[in-house]
Amino acid sequence: MATGWIRDGWRRWLVAAVLMSLAGVAAAVTDPGRVALVIGNAEYRQAPLKNPVNDARAVAAALEQLGFQVIKRENADLGEMLEAIRQFSIVARRSQVRLLYYAGHGAQVEGRNYLIPVNEDISGDDDIARKSADMSELVEQLGTMQEGTNILILDACRNNPYKTAGFKTADGRVIRLRGAVPNSGLARVQAPNGTVVAFSTAPGSIAMDGQNYDNSLYTKHLLDHIGTPGLPVEQLFKRVRIAVARDTNRLQIPWESSSLMGEFCFQTDPGGHCASLGLGLRGLR
Repeated sequence: MATGWIRDGWRRWLVAAVLMSLAGVAAAVTDPGRVALVIGNAEYRQAPLKNPVNDARAVAAALEQLGFQVIKRENADLGEMLEAIRQFSIVARRSQVRLLYYAGHGAQVEGRNYLIPVNEDISGDDDIARKSADMSELVEQLGTMQEGTNILILDACRNNPYKTAGFKTADGRVIRLRGAVPNSGLARVQAPNGTVVAFSTAPGSIAMDGQNYDNSLYTKHLLDHIGTPGLPVEQLFKRVRIAVARDTNRLQIPWESSSLMGEFCFQTDPGGHCASLGLGLRGLR
């Protein structure tokens, strides 16, 4: 009888230990202090794109691995985009790290940037302002959150979708351009306090769609480096910028605006810290 009691007690202890271990793993996987809104729009009636949904899926998966609670939308119309932004804004107010990633068509009107939903007929600036999500408004809203870190990643600086353009790289690969409606590129953004805004190319310029890849060139290199342990976010974007410039023969130069005051990295080093900026460009691919 004593032996059976000891055996049962051991089993109960083992089950409890396993459950506690699993709970710890779950907590490490999803950090309630990290939230992301990820949108990929590709199925435009006027100018469909190849990669934004792939981009959004890959980025969402990477962020989930890094502990983010992810709100994801694919091929969203205006109502779906606005509802997703509303949900994100609610969760963002109780989070320390808030991230928006958008892949799709974007446009600027009078210095304000707009994210273009699918299923909308856009014929001019008035249509853009009425039928699109105002990214500038979201930036302003995030700027009111005084604590934590805001990260906006916009792979949306595409060129005019009514033009077909492309070029060959040094190794012979053909790369086509992503289009912005109807202007070329997005407007410069002044990052509010505690915010970094990353564009896949410089303001007013165009970005590549990566027709020969499953992802855009920018997102491909973002995914290459986002999980690097101890890599500060500023160095992450610098690595991406150098890699994209190299792959496009400097036709596309990613750009950021940052007002971050402290260090942030998506994945800490083994000691639980971000490495110093002296980490440099080791590991650049």
